[in-house]
Amino acid sequence: MKSILVIGMGRFGRHLALKLQELGNYVMIVDKDEAIVNEMSGNFVNALIGDCTKANVLREIGVNNFDICFVTIADNFQSSLEITCLLQELGAKYVVSKAASDIQAKFLLKNGANEVVYPDKDMAHKTAIRFNANNVFDYIELTDEYGVFEIAVLPHWIGHSILELNVRKNYHVSIIAVKSAEDNLNVLPESGYVFQKGDHIILVCEKETIEKLK
Repeated sequence: MKSILVIGMGRFGRHLALKLQELGNYVMIVDKDEAIVNEMSGNFVNALIGDCTKANVLREIGVNNFDICFVTIADNFQSSLEITCLLQELGAKYVVSKAASDIQAKFLLKNGANEVVYPDKDMAHKTAIRFNANNVFDYIELTDEYGVFEIAVLPHWIGHSILELNVRKNYHVSIIAVKSAEDNLNVLPESGYVFQKGDHIILVCEKETIEKLK
């Protein structure tokens, strides 16, 4: 379990905080909008109304006691930059700040952020790649060239085994799991696994390989 501070309860901040807590972490949320904090306070043990551009507010929170501090200010980059800088000055262990552009990311990284996330850009990129290829049900980017894809089993694979098809050599993919029509997940299936109608395959490959497969 990690102790996590999330500053800024916009859409991204809310979803992030709720998911981190669902995963078993201790999460404290902060926003200067009283109505938002009151709305969210029922979901968190610690919810604070405060303007984190003020150093005294961050000192009272004790930002150096958290494993990770997220700055997820949605509509005011100046405030995001100021808070990021203050967190670094006050001894925060690890600061992750939200950016909307490359230039914002550069400023944040130069002024205290250990890492920057682009939720809007990342989601747009993921959505574009998913819908660019037919029948891609999910996608996770690994590098600029490689990704993890969930696709429907190819019709001509049905009734044949992984070994028989020699998928790595003939199709240039690595299969890491197979999900049956009943949603049973077979992680790292053995080479003798025979593909069935309704299977979904989770595989690692180059992005351009998906188009060739489909």
